[in-house]
Amino acid sequence: MANTNFNTDFTPLTVDPDKIYDYSFSIIDEEMGEHSFNEDQWKVVRRVIHASADFELGRSVVMTPDAIEAGIQAILKGRHVIADVQMIQSGSGQKRFQKHGGDLHCYIADQDVSTEAKALGTTRAIISMQKAVRLHEGGIYAIGNAPTALLELIRLIKEGIAKPDLIIGMPVGFVSAAESKEELAKLEGIPFITNIGRKGGSTVTVAALNAISILADERAKEVK
Repeated sequence: MANTNFNTDFTPLTVDPDKIYDYSFSIIDEEMGEHSFNEDQWKVVRRVIHASADFELGRSVVMTPDAIEAGIQAILKGRHVIADVQMIQSGSGQKRFQKHGGDLHCYIADQDVSTEAKALGTTRAIISMQKAVRLHEGGIYAIGNAPTALLELIRLIKEGIAKPDLIIGMPVGFVSAAESKEELAKLEGIPFITNIGRKGGSTVTVAALNAISILADERAKEVK
Protein backbone atom coordinates (compact mmCIF):
# COMPACT_ATOMS: atom_id res chain seq x y z
CA MET A 1 0.00 0.00 0.00
CA ALA A 2 1.43 3.37 -1.06
CA ASN A 3 1.98 5.98 1.62
CA THR A 4 -0.60 8.69 0.89
CA ASN A 5 0.20 10.87 3.91
CA PHE A 6 1.80 13.93 2.31
CA ASN A 7 1.72 15.92 5.56
CA THR A 8 0.11 18.82 3.70
CA ASP A 9 -3.20 20.66 3.97
CA PHE A 10 -4.17 19.32 0.55
CA THR A 11 -4.60 15.58 -0.08
CA PRO A 12 -4.71 14.29 -3.68
CA LEU A 13 -7.98 12.81 -4.83
CA THR A 14 -6.07 9.68 -5.81
CA VAL A 15 -2.51 8.45 -6.35
CA ASP A 16 -3.60 5.70 -8.76
CA PRO A 17 -2.01 6.66 -12.14
CA ASP A 18 -4.90 5.28 -14.21
CA LYS A 19 -7.49 7.07 -12.08
CA ILE A 20 -5.53 10.32 -12.36
CA TYR A 21 -5.82 10.07 -16.15
CA ASP A 22 -9.53 9.24 -15.91
CA TYR A 23 -10.25 12.12 -13.54
CA SER A 24 -8.23 14.51 -15.70
CA PHE A 25 -10.08 13.54 -18.86
CA SER A 26 -13.47 13.85 -17.17
CA ILE A 27 -12.55 17.35 -15.95
CA ILE A 28 -11.43 18.31 -19.47
CA ASP A 29 -14.66 16.92 -20.98
CA GLU A 30 -16.74 18.95 -18.54
CA GLU A 31 -14.82 22.22 -18.78
CA MET A 32 -14.40 22.13 -22.56
CA GLY A 33 -18.14 22.06 -23.14
CA GLU A 34 -19.45 21.99 -26.70
CA HIS A 35 -16.96 21.66 -29.55
CA SER A 36 -16.90 20.71 -33.22
CA PHE A 37 -14.42 17.80 -33.03
CA ASN A 38 -15.61 14.29 -33.84
CA GLU A 39 -14.94 11.38 -31.46
CA ASP A 40 -11.43 10.49 -32.67
CA GLN A 41 -10.42 14.10 -33.19
CA TRP A 42 -11.49 14.87 -29.64
CA LYS A 43 -9.29 12.06 -28.31
CA VAL A 44 -6.33 13.83 -29.87
CA VAL A 45 -7.34 17.34 -28.81
CA ARG A 46 -8.15 16.19 -25.28
CA ARG A 47 -4.62 14.83 -24.88
CA VAL A 48 -3.24 18.13 -26.18
CA ILE A 49 -5.23 19.95 -23.51
CA HIS A 50 -4.16 17.40 -20.89
CA ALA A 51 -0.51 17.95 -21.77
CA SER A 52 -0.78 21.74 -21.66
CA ALA A 53 -3.70 22.49 -19.29
CA ASP A 54 -4.61 25.05 -21.94
CA PHE A 55 -8.14 25.06 -23.32
CA GLU A 56 -7.35 27.99 -25.61
CA LEU A 57 -4.64 25.92 -27.24
CA GLY A 58 -7.01 22.97 -27.56
CA ARG A 59 -9.67 25.10 -29.23
CA SER A 60 -7.08 26.42 -31.69
CA VAL A 61 -6.29 22.95 -33.06
CA VAL A 62 -7.18 22.45 -36.73
CA MET A 63 -6.79 19.34 -38.82
CA THR A 64 -7.79 17.90 -42.16
CA PRO A 65 -10.76 15.50 -42.08
CA ASP A 66 -8.49 12.57 -42.98
CA ALA A 67 -5.67 13.37 -40.54
CA ILE A 68 -6.49 10.86 -37.80
CA GLU A 69 -7.13 7.98 -40.17
CA ALA A 70 -3.98 8.82 -42.16
CA GLY A 71 -1.92 8.66 -38.97
CA ILE A 72 -3.48 5.37 -37.88
CA GLN A 73 -2.86 3.75 -41.25
CA ALA A 74 0.72 5.04 -41.39
CA ILE A 75 1.51 3.45 -38.03
CA LEU A 76 -0.19 0.17 -38.90
CA LYS A 77 1.77 0.02 -42.17
CA GLY A 78 5.05 0.44 -40.32
CA ARG A 79 5.83 3.93 -41.55
CA HIS A 80 8.49 5.77 -39.60
CA VAL A 81 7.98 8.85 -37.44
CA ILE A 82 10.37 11.76 -37.89
CA ALA A 83 10.75 14.31 -35.08
CA ASP A 84 12.31 17.73 -35.32
CA VAL A 85 13.86 17.59 -31.83
CA GLN A 86 14.93 14.92 -29.39
CA MET A 87 12.31 15.93 -26.81
CA ILE A 88 9.67 14.37 -29.05
CA GLN A 89 11.77 11.24 -29.40
CA SER A 90 12.05 11.00 -25.62
CA GLY A 91 8.36 11.55 -24.92
CA SER A 92 6.79 9.34 -27.55
CA GLY A 93 5.70 5.76 -27.04
CA GLN A 94 8.20 4.30 -29.50
CA LYS A 95 7.20 0.72 -28.69
CA ARG A 96 3.79 1.36 -30.22
CA PHE A 97 5.48 2.22 -33.51
CA GLN A 98 8.03 -0.57 -33.32
CA LYS A 99 5.46 -3.32 -32.85
CA HIS A 100 4.03 -2.42 -36.26
CA GLY A 101 7.42 -2.22 -37.98
CA GLY A 102 8.14 1.49 -37.72
CA ASP A 103 10.31 3.56 -35.43
CA LEU A 104 10.92 7.15 -34.40
CA HIS A 105 13.90 9.10 -35.74
CA CYS A 106 15.42 12.49 -35.05
CA TYR A 107 18.38 13.72 -37.07
CA ILE A 108 18.95 17.22 -35.68
CA ALA A 109 21.89 16.13 -33.48
CA ASP A 110 23.65 14.12 -36.21
CA GLN A 111 27.19 15.27 -36.95
CA ASP A 112 26.65 15.43 -40.71
CA VAL A 113 23.57 17.59 -40.20
CA SER A 114 25.45 19.95 -37.89
CA THR A 115 28.41 20.20 -40.26
CA GLU A 116 26.26 20.93 -43.32
CA ALA A 117 24.11 23.47 -41.50
CA LYS A 118 27.20 25.36 -40.30
CA ALA A 119 28.74 25.33 -43.77
CA LEU A 120 25.56 26.67 -45.34
CA GLY A 121 24.78 29.13 -42.58
CA THR A 122 21.33 27.66 -41.96
CA THR A 123 19.52 25.81 -39.18
CA ARG A 124 20.11 22.19 -38.29
CA ALA A 125 16.34 21.78 -38.35
CA ILE A 126 16.25 22.54 -42.08
CA ILE A 127 19.06 20.15 -42.90
CA SER A 128 17.54 17.43 -40.69
CA MET A 129 14.32 17.58 -42.72
CA GLN A 130 16.28 17.23 -45.93
CA LYS A 131 18.05 14.19 -44.52
CA ALA A 132 14.80 12.63 -43.31
CA VAL A 133 13.17 12.99 -46.71
CA ARG A 134 16.16 11.29 -48.37
CA LEU A 135 16.02 8.36 -45.95
CA HIS A 136 12.28 7.77 -45.58
CA GLU A 137 9.33 7.46 -47.91
CA GLY A 138 6.18 8.96 -46.46
CA GLY A 139 5.97 8.73 -42.69
CA ILE A 140 4.62 10.93 -39.94
CA TYR A 141 6.48 14.20 -39.31
CA ALA A 142 6.11 15.49 -35.74
CA ILE A 143 7.35 19.08 -35.46
CA GLY A 144 6.93 20.83 -32.12
CA ASN A 145 9.89 23.13 -31.72
CA ALA A 146 11.43 24.36 -34.97
CA PRO A 147 9.34 26.50 -37.35
CA THR A 148 12.15 26.31 -39.92
CA ALA A 149 11.77 22.52 -39.96
CA LEU A 150 8.07 22.87 -40.76
CA LEU A 151 8.66 25.50 -43.43
CA GLU A 152 11.37 23.38 -45.05
CA LEU A 153 9.13 20.33 -45.06
CA ILE A 154 6.39 22.36 -46.73
CA ARG A 155 8.89 23.52 -49.36
CA LEU A 156 9.99 19.94 -50.05
CA ILE A 157 6.36 18.89 -50.43
CA LYS A 158 5.56 21.71 -52.85
CA GLU A 159 8.59 20.80 -54.94
CA GLY A 160 7.47 17.16 -55.12
CA ILE A 161 10.42 15.87 -53.11
CA ALA A 162 8.46 14.79 -50.03
CA LYS A 163 5.01 13.29 -49.47
CA PRO A 164 4.40 12.57 -45.77
CA ASP A 165 1.50 10.43 -44.66
CA LEU A 166 0.75 12.98 -41.93
CA ILE A 167 2.24 16.17 -40.52
CA ILE A 168 1.75 17.08 -36.87
CA GLY A 169 3.08 20.63 -36.96
CA MET A 170 2.70 22.55 -33.70
CA PRO A 171 5.93 24.52 -33.15
CA VAL A 172 5.97 27.06 -30.35
CA GLY A 173 7.58 30.48 -30.32
CA PHE A 174 7.62 34.14 -31.28
CA VAL A 175 9.68 33.96 -34.49
CA SER A 176 7.96 32.27 -37.45
CA ALA A 177 6.00 29.77 -35.32
CA ALA A 178 2.51 31.12 -36.00
CA GLU A 179 3.42 31.89 -39.61
CA SER A 180 4.76 28.38 -40.28
CA LYS A 181 1.48 26.90 -39.03
CA GLU A 182 -0.49 29.28 -41.22
CA GLU A 183 1.47 27.95 -44.20
CA LEU A 184 0.73 24.38 -43.15
CA ALA A 185 -2.98 25.16 -42.84
CA LYS A 186 -2.95 26.29 -46.50
CA LEU A 187 -1.20 23.14 -47.72
CA GLU A 188 -3.28 20.93 -50.01
CA GLY A 189 -3.08 17.19 -50.51
CA ILE A 190 -1.30 16.26 -47.25
CA PRO A 191 -3.13 15.35 -44.02
CA PHE A 192 -2.10 17.57 -41.12
CA ILE A 193 -2.76 18.50 -37.52
CA THR A 194 -1.75 21.98 -36.38
CA ASN A 195 -2.95 24.90 -34.29
CA ILE A 196 -3.38 28.60 -34.79
CA GLY A 197 -1.07 31.06 -33.06
CA ARG A 198 2.22 31.07 -31.17
CA LYS A 199 1.35 28.34 -28.69
CA GLY A 200 2.37 24.73 -29.23
CA GLY A 201 5.55 22.87 -28.42
CA SER A 202 7.09 19.44 -28.22
CA THR A 203 4.87 18.41 -25.30
CA VAL A 204 1.60 18.95 -27.17
CA THR A 205 3.03 17.50 -30.39
CA VAL A 206 3.96 14.36 -28.46
CA ALA A 207 0.46 14.30 -26.95
CA ALA A 208 -1.15 14.36 -30.40
CA LEU A 209 1.26 11.73 -31.71
CA ASN A 210 0.68 9.44 -28.75
CA ALA A 211 -3.09 9.80 -29.07
CA ILE A 212 -2.92 8.62 -32.68
CA SER A 213 -0.61 5.72 -31.83
CA ILE A 214 -3.04 4.61 -29.09
CA LEU A 215 -5.88 4.72 -31.62
CA ALA A 216 -3.73 2.63 -33.99
CA ASP A 217 -3.18 0.05 -31.26
CA GLU A 218 -6.91 -0.10 -30.59
CA ARG A 219 -7.56 -0.59 -34.31
CA ALA A 220 -5.03 -3.42 -34.47
CA LYS A 221 -6.74 -5.17 -31.55
CA GLU A 222 -10.12 -4.85 -33.24
CA VAL A 223 -8.77 -6.54 -36.37
CA LYS A 224 -7.48 -9.46 -34.32
